[in-house]
Amino acid sequence: MDAATLGAVATMVVGLAAAAAALIGHRGANAAQQSGAVLGGYSTLVDNLQEERDKLQTKLVENERLLAAAYAELASERADKAALAGQITTLTAENLRLRERIVELGGQPT
Repeated sequence: MDAATLGAVATMVVGLAAAAAALIGHRGANAAQQSGAVLGGYSTLVDNLQEERDKLQTKLVENERLLAAAYAELASERADKAALAGQITTLTAENLRLRERIVELGGQPT
């Protein structure tokens, strides 16, 4: 082989090696880009989940507040109901006593 042929063959080998290196480098870049996209997507997903969790926690706190207010109102209404029941018992007993007293005094109970 003469020097020109060796030079041409060497140039082709170097060219093929450079092409192979470029191809491998491009695949590595694609892998890194895909990896970055996956990590970016994961980060977005985590952010969305954290926002949703925060909204749900805020809603839970509001529901707990409303529930406590409803229980307080119910307790108040039960206390009012108990007071009214006591007042009814007292008035009924007083009416019975007054009717008995009217009869004792010679009147007719209404």
